[in-house]
Amino acid sequence: MKMEDMILVSVDDHVIEPPNAFARHMPAKFKGREPKVEKRNGRDVWVFEGAGYGYMGLNSVVGRPKEEYGMEPLSYDHMRKGTYDIKARVDDMNANGILGSMCFPTFPGFAGQKFQAFGERDVALAALQAYNDWHLHDWAGAAPGRFIPLMLVPMWDIPAAVAEVKRLAAQGVHAMTFSDNPAMLGFPSIHDDYWDPLWKVCADHNVVVCTHIGSGGAAAHASDKSPIDAWITSMPISIANAAADWIWAPMWKKYPDLRMALSEGGIGWIPYLLERADFTHRHHSAWTHANFEGKPSDVFHKHVITCFIEDRFGLQNLDYINKDMVTWECDYPHSDCTWPESPEILWEDLKHLSDDLIHKITHKNAMREFSFDPFSVIAKEQCTVAALRAQAGHVDILPRPGMGGAAPAGQGERVVTSGDIQKMFADANAQSAI
Repeated sequence: MKMEDMILVSVDDHVIEPPNAFARHMPAKFKGREPKVEKRNGRDVWVFEGAGYGYMGLNSVVGRPKEEYGMEPLSYDHMRKGTYDIKARVDDMNANGILGSMCFPTFPGFAGQKFQAFGERDVALAALQAYNDWHLHDWAGAAPGRFIPLMLVPMWDIPAAVAEVKRLAAQGVHAMTFSDNPAMLGFPSIHDDYWDPLWKVCADHNVVVCTHIGSGGAAAHASDKSPIDAWITSMPISIANAAADWIWAPMWKKYPDLRMALSEGGIGWIPYLLERADFTHRHHSAWTHANFEGKPSDVFHKHVITCFIEDRFGLQNLDYINKDMVTWECDYPHSDCTWPESPEILWEDLKHLSDDLIHKITHKNAMREFSFDPFSVIAKEQCTVAALRAQAGHVDILPRPGMGGAAPAGQGERVVTSGDIQKMFADANAQSAI
């Protein structure tokens, strides 16, 4: 097998919603109250019911030289078109040799946090459903066979959430984005039976619960003076705390067909987490009264889908991870993404594996777990890295300097700190509110 023969499906990318995303899908009674983009102090800002929300670019730095990554986009003109335009996105996927992509929200938050926190619930629900309809029909549906559609649900209203899962699953949506720790958002813990109807409907309709890093808990900034590199380093691993909590959660016995995904979490740390979980169960279950059928690692292996961007260590230790649940991600358009060299970078990490295992990790596991069947739309021989790149000769993939945006977080050659980044976002939120 050669690199060019791989078929790549990314289970974690992101979309910058275009300015008109909500307008066509907002119900008639709420027309005019949908989220929209306004120009404020030279910035394109998402506005919902009069409130402006921060940097709408959210690390949309793909296509820039790495030296300019600290310069956050302030408008659509500062971003590569593939971040928000579906035709340009498909072109960028082709140029990167990627067949399929699952795209998490940007303006709403990875798990729809802006809607979850909005006080006027009927408007919030209408906006959330409008987002789902835009994502399904205008984004994923505009390029059949290229996207795994992903739904939001109203966490504040479980009957409405159940209805939304049924509505979207009937249209072929089998992935739901959800907080890795809803208690951090003011909702009941995952150990509370409040969520049982939602878990049941997901299990019944083959819908994967996708928990993205930063959707509840997040990596902590050690101090304002700490280099931002330290925070970026621990960011994926920060989901380990949530992963441990999910292992011991009660839904797996109640709904044995339920599955979840640790989105953008990496895999290299998982062998130790599972070893520690089994150790904890052996040493402490007599007094903690944990009740497992088997071991904690068995729960993880059966129910949890994992993914990685670059993770050579994890790929060398697959014997400690369920090979049938490991998937790959590109993370376009965030600063960790490997566009436009994803095949080259990935191949260096997994070329030592068997062809069968490479196929599982690059596309077969994702297709099975997310009920994604691109081959029913596109001939399989047209889905390889080589075939897709052959369609992208017109796509400019060279880094584009000077795209513009906010001033870099650091000054001169000094180290960029956590304090720099937090101040940058605080200033952006203050300006957006004006």
